[in-house]
Amino acid sequence: MGLPAYLAPFRPRLLAALNGYNRERFFKDAGAGVTVGIVALPLAMAFAIASGLKPEAGIWTAIIAGALISALGGSAVQIGGPAGAFIVIVYGIVERYGLANLLISTACAGVLLFVLGFLKLGTLVRYVPVSIVVGFTNGIAVLIVLSQVKDLLGLQIAKMPADFFSQLRVMANHMESFNPLALGIGLACLLGLFVWPRLFDTQTRIASGFSVRITRMMQAVEGVQLWRAARLASRMPGPIVALITLTAFAYVLSLPVDTIGTRFGGIPRTLPAFELPDFSWSTVQLLVAPTLTIALLGAIESLLCARVADQISGLPRHDPNQELMAQGVANFVVPFFGGMPATGTIARTVTNVRAGATSPVSGLVHSVTLVAVVLVAAPLAVHVPLAVLAGILLYVAWNMGEWREFAQIHKASNHHRLLMLGTFLLTVIFDLTVALQVGLVLACVLLARRMSSLFQVVETSRTADSASFQLYGSLFFGAVAKVDPILTAVENAPQGLAVRLDVQSLQLLDTSGMDVLEQLHKAIVLRGGRLLLAGLNAQPREVMEQAGFLEKVELL
Repeated sequence: MGLPAYLAPFRPRLLAALNGYNRERFFKDAGAGVTVGIVALPLAMAFAIASGLKPEAGIWTAIIAGALISALGGSAVQIGGPAGAFIVIVYGIVERYGLANLLISTACAGVLLFVLGFLKLGTLVRYVPVSIVVGFTNGIAVLIVLSQVKDLLGLQIAKMPADFFSQLRVMANHMESFNPLALGIGLACLLGLFVWPRLFDTQTRIASGFSVRITRMMQAVEGVQLWRAARLASRMPGPIVALITLTAFAYVLSLPVDTIGTRFGGIPRTLPAFELPDFSWSTVQLLVAPTLTIALLGAIESLLCARVADQISGLPRHDPNQELMAQGVANFVVPFFGGMPATGTIARTVTNVRAGATSPVSGLVHSVTLVAVVLVAAPLAVHVPLAVLAGILLYVAWNMGEWREFAQIHKASNHHRLLMLGTFLLTVIFDLTVALQVGLVLACVLLARRMSSLFQVVETSRTADSASFQLYGSLFFGAVAKVDPILTAVENAPQGLAVRLDVQSLQLLDTSGMDVLEQLHKAIVLRGGRLLLAGLNAQPREVMEQAGFLEKVELL
């Protein structure tokens, strides 16, 4: 059954995926959904706490936004929910504007995302230069690491500021409260997350073949059956293993470290209530910058994640416009349940694909799994040490950063270096809003400079009564100054000069370029001369026709 005409642009991938759906695919999706749901639990809590919110804000965002994005999205296997990229943004908004205004900004960003998708502007996100994306991604990763130092070291700080240097100063002033037990648990978590997936994998080698030697020793000592059990256990997600083992360790030994219970009092076992934030138009006007930042970052992250999912899953390509509409619906809805901004999450999406997901049904199962886990295990969450969550986020930040790009930056062009390092430093020192604004403006300026350098005016011949010039490239606002040599030649020439412009290699002409040609034509006519054009291409011809310029010149 087709959608109504007015909903024609709205085509969730779930509808297509259910065609020919069978029991075998359902079991694959169910298994993948349960796996990714378990992975999402510690990440959702960690992201919320690092953002200055209560852990349940991240959990319910993962549940509600995850279900909506899977049900309405344009990707077959993408998992939505709270993401590490939003930690810095959300914390800054809460610090400066308050929690209520965060909810309003998120809802407004949801409306903006839906409109972008509905107007089929999803492909515009691809125009953001990769140097800017790498710059702010690495900057966010550094800020995530910095935000977790407090809990990793067990520092007793009531409230952390939002900016980089203030955080450093506050932590330095509270170093007397350093807790070595918290540091030990956090580092054990971080080390375990790096080692766990490789420990039982004979195809993976850590330094000097360490994991292979451990593998052979365990096979020889413990026996085949125990080895197989260990291999089976190794398939459990690393964050869950770290969360369970280190929480049990801290609880049994009664270690004096901060936990979710001591900081937040626990996680409610009831479903979140629907509440309307205090909304006013004057408030929305004040929140334009954070709203645009949430929308732009959410669009970039979700579409990048969807592209990664396409590459590793081999399933039909995602629909970027449908994905943005789904992200918009999710971000509009979650604030009414006390949630935080949501987007596509690469780590959970990759887990979903590797677990065998074939359709958005796995995302729906992921949300149901989270609900079941929360309702059953919420009382146990009070014992989770915050240092464990800090270790998990440090691991997320390491995987999030594109550190190889920095290592190879010496091979890149000066433009690429300037954009990447500039965006990175602005993200770290100021905030992501400033970094994106300056980065995009700088990218446009550098693009204009690069295109203007490609435009050339070459004089091909000169006689007493004529002059010929060849135009190459794009004559636009950034290159109009390069027409000055022709104007100079006209001004210094005798009366009646015929100027011939060979524009066969002129590929693009904008209104500024058209204006300088008008000025050139007037200068030539004032001196009794003529302007001739040869080899006019389609795009420049269209601009000239609209301006009525072709009626004033001679075409050859």
